[in-house]
Amino acid sequence: MNVLVILIPVSLILGGMGVAAFLWTVRHNQYEDIEGDAARILFDDEGPKP
Repeated sequence: MNVLVILIPVSLILGGMGVAAFLWTVRHNQYEDIEGDAARILFDDEGPKP
C-alpha cells in the first residue's frame, strides 16, 4: 500500500506532462500540413551534384 503513495502522484505527473506536450504541439501548428510532409520526401529539391 505504501507504494501507491508514490505511484499515483508519479502517474499523474507523467500524464500531465503528456497532455502538456500534446497541447504545445497543437498550439504550434504541428498538425497543420499532414499531406505536405508525406509528399515532400518524394520531391528532389537539390540539383544534380557535379
